[in-house]
Amino acid sequence: MARLPVLALVGRPNVGKSTLFNRLTRSRSALVADVPGLTRDRQYARGRIGDTPFIVIDSGGFEPVAREGIAALMARQTRQAIVEADVVVFVVDGREGLTGRDREIADELRRSGRRVLLAVNKTEGRPREQAVAEFHELGLGEPMAVSAAHGDGVRELVEQALEPFLVPPESAPADVPAKGARRARRAPPGKEDAGAAGQGEPGQPGDGPAAEPAARVRVAVVGRPNVGKSTLINALIGEERLVAFDQPGTTRDAVAVDFEHGGRAYTLVDTAGLRRRSRVDQAIEKFSAVKTLQAIEDAHVCILLLDATQDVSDQDATIAGYVLEAGRALVVAVNKWDLADADRRERVRSELDRRLHFLRFAKWHFVSALEGFGIAALMRSVQAAYAAAMARIPTPKLTRALHEAVERQPPPRRGATRPKLRYAHQGGQNPPIVVVHGSGLGDVPESYRRYLESWFRERFSLTGTPLRVEFRSAANPYAPRT
Repeated sequence: MARLPVLALVGRPNVGKSTLFNRLTRSRSALVADVPGLTRDRQYARGRIGDTPFIVIDSGGFEPVAREGIAALMARQTRQAIVEADVVVFVVDGREGLTGRDREIADELRRSGRRVLLAVNKTEGRPREQAVAEFHELGLGEPMAVSAAHGDGVRELVEQALEPFLVPPESAPADVPAKGARRARRAPPGKEDAGAAGQGEPGQPGDGPAAEPAARVRVAVVGRPNVGKSTLINALIGEERLVAFDQPGTTRDAVAVDFEHGGRAYTLVDTAGLRRRSRVDQAIEKFSAVKTLQAIEDAHVCILLLDATQDVSDQDATIAGYVLEAGRALVVAVNKWDLADADRRERVRSELDRRLHFLRFAKWHFVSALEGFGIAALMRSVQAAYAAAMARIPTPKLTRALHEAVERQPPPRRGATRPKLRYAHQGGQNPPIVVVHGSGLGDVPESYRRYLESWFRERFSLTGTPLRVEFRSAANPYAPRT
């Protein structure tokens, strides 16, 4: 299959790149707010115009002259997006007008050798000629007036950007693939199937990304700020795909990255660090927390990342509680293990056993994302947790296991009767749900439910996933009718 054309959005901070990205992909994948520098990592998603699908790359605010700090790392991400692109859309702000930073970016884009289109954003309500007049001096061709927020001029922009790749209607294939083919060279993680593909022309964002293919395992990396989530994902995919900086709150959005490991397709989701609610005082942090919780809900498996150089905190337990409440499979990784001495390691192990005892169903790994050790074993546990979460257990096997559990430890009596557990079947996956039928099951105590959960998990080797047991009592035919 031919590779998909790639369109990169480039510009200084707060010119509307992420709004245009959401418009092109008909999604809400990118976090948008009136705050400069909100986007920091490269974000990939798919769009479609007519019968032509394409890849869109959103990039952070570009500061070409930055030489150190997080701005330099963001600039490196933007330069990588330019290298990967077939066409670059240089987005400028029509309200603020031409700036010195715009001139610096234009100079670098000319040196890149890439085809560049100049999009003057935020031009709604103004005559086109007046809105774009001053941007001619950049020497990047005819500026195009657009409004990412309202959709004005967006279709014309995409048609011109992708003109060499558009499929003529009379020659369009009968079955255009729903998902993009891989590029001839290795596509950067996150390009293929990275987000929602909009159908038809770019327009109003839809309700969110389309469902991932069943074969792709979606893994969310969650934890407190500055524990190394972005560094871990970079280590897994083998490239500097995400901005990793020694500063809490570097990641603000949930960024999905596709890659393959051991013949299995994965989507890794880097999330913003979750802090205690009392310490979240900025609107951006609140939106970031919501995106993180949504990433947990959408995941098959979560990696809870802890920091070996810090004590296990109440917030770590709270994040683990979010994962359990969502019913997602879980692997726990303690990062920065290479920085902990023998005494510190012993203390961490003791803290984990004491404060996260409710996660004993999960596999524990001690890793160093920066040095790269422990990563292969971690991914094996992720695959095992996914297999357990998606396991299908036949009803006869579940029923036999239920009878063995009852024979080993019957449920306690309540009054003159004892609850009768007759048979069981599977009621769902991710997490596995076991539905137990019988009579008098309303009297089964919570402790016995936990006993059955542990029994089924051990019997069917469901390591790494929560398991839920539901009771359903048959109606009593002799009960008086009202």
